[in-house]
Amino acid sequence: MKHRILAPAMAVVMLAAGGVVQASPVVKIGFAGPLTGPIAHVGKDEQYGAQLALEDANARGVSIGGQKLKFELVAEDDQADPRTATTVAQRLADAGVGGVVGHVTSGASIPASRIYEQAGIPAVTPSSTSPKLTQQKFRTVFRVIANDNQQGAAMAKFALEGLKAQRIAVIDDRTAYGQGLADALVDSLRKAGVKVVGREFTNDKATDFAAILTKLKAVQPDAIFYGGMDAQGAPLLKQMKQLGINARFLGGDGACTAEMIKIAAAAMSSDVYCTQAGIPMDRMPGGKDFNERFKKRFGVAVQLYAPYSYDAATALIEAMKAANSTDPAKYLSQMQKIAFKGVTGKIAFDASGDSREGGVTLYQFANGRWEARP
Repeated sequence: MKHRILAPAMAVVMLAAGGVVQASPVVKIGFAGPLTGPIAHVGKDEQYGAQLALEDANARGVSIGGQKLKFELVAEDDQADPRTATTVAQRLADAGVGGVVGHVTSGASIPASRIYEQAGIPAVTPSSTSPKLTQQKFRTVFRVIANDNQQGAAMAKFALEGLKAQRIAVIDDRTAYGQGLADALVDSLRKAGVKVVGREFTNDKATDFAAILTKLKAVQPDAIFYGGMDAQGAPLLKQMKQLGINARFLGGDGACTAEMIKIAAAAMSSDVYCTQAGIPMDRMPGGKDFNERFKKRFGVAVQLYAPYSYDAATALIEAMKAANSTDPAKYLSQMQKIAFKGVTGKIAFDASGDSREGGVTLYQFANGRWEARP
């Protein structure tokens, strides 16, 4: 299916007397992520990040092709569901969006990416970390964050060298993200000569982990890694404590959230760790300013990847400016050529669409919050 380029909508500013002052072309940028359901807080976080980027661009004034543009975000709820994600992607393509920020989860990004490839629409994900996404070698897929292979290697090294753990068990939620991250950890452990003492599976809707944890308790792990989101990670941690399992809890970026702390409550302790693709906000070049403006604009704290969503939206605009066109067919080739200083650091993509400078940070729960370890 070819992408149908729609004529830009016109934003009309009216005088009080009813006369027309000016008409500005409106460029629609799509956003796709879970806006309802158990991880809606993550989706809304990224939606707000993209929204702030477009508002900033509009405030600065961006002219392309001799016309001053107005950028408008078109947000769609994919419910973090693979099937819904393809429907949402088609809807955005049919709406004539000039580019897409999303999707939030790898399980949604991977099936949706085929729709964007067929339509020729660039899609930049702020947070989908599965290596499989860019291994498809689609022209239109980009990400501004490190991938799971990097996270898995970082956590494996910390578990073995930092925690001196040798009996490591692994649980994942069977999503593209959760399983991919767990597989990356297991592979890194294997390369270090360590075999996991247990590998269990759940799903991203589960709330009862008693059977899995009882089974793992018998093998006496000194660390349990969970590949999945905070909606399952928090009750899993609670039930570990209830069953008297004293193993350290290890998670990926899906559990590295403020919501994880809120839901797990008293179960959080200094033996809870997580990795997060990227760097802490206070170490980001534009992190402090972004955090303050984000809170002021939306009335909530940044959950996780809003700064990366901001940079993803900005990447689309920078490529449009470089090509002097908002037509995806004309600016797509500029996506791999752009390089700019974003909120999170330098934004640039390699030949596969992966971030050239993706980093990974390890966090430990301490003093009521996630604290980055040196």
